[in-house]
Amino acid sequence: MRSWNEPVKNKAHIELIPMIDVMMFLLVFFVLISLNVIPSQGLKTQLPGAASAQQLKPQQHAIVTLGDNNRLELDGEPVTPETLVSQLRSRGEQKTSIVLNSDKNVPVERLIAVMDSLRQGGFTAISIATRKL
Repeated sequence: MRSWNEPVKNKAHIELIPMIDVMMFLLVFFVLISLNVIPSQGLKTQLPGAASAQQLKPQQHAIVTLGDNNRLELDGEPVTPETLVSQLRSRGEQKTSIVLNSDKNVPVERLIAVMDSLRQGGFTAISIATRKL
């Protein structure tokens, strides 16, 4: 009787080097995403520059952000221009001053309209946020 040598079957095993490479790539992507994607608060804006810009002192203030496409936010929450004053009043006296954080591409007329509505609502401590040149 004649016999043939059967090929030796290799056992399946897990390669560690490609698995370590994949884990390192995942770690790098998670670090990069966590550093760049999470916005601080509200809309991303490019503040206009001013030579006389000053550092804000720690105090209670509300941040009103004017963005492109007529977007308006109060402390990171979307609001409409009609409800802005009523929402500020509903917060009580906790927020004493208002900081207007406007994108440099927002028309000045829109900024002035928001400031007018705030002043007519009884708020007098209004500042405009800029970056130092």
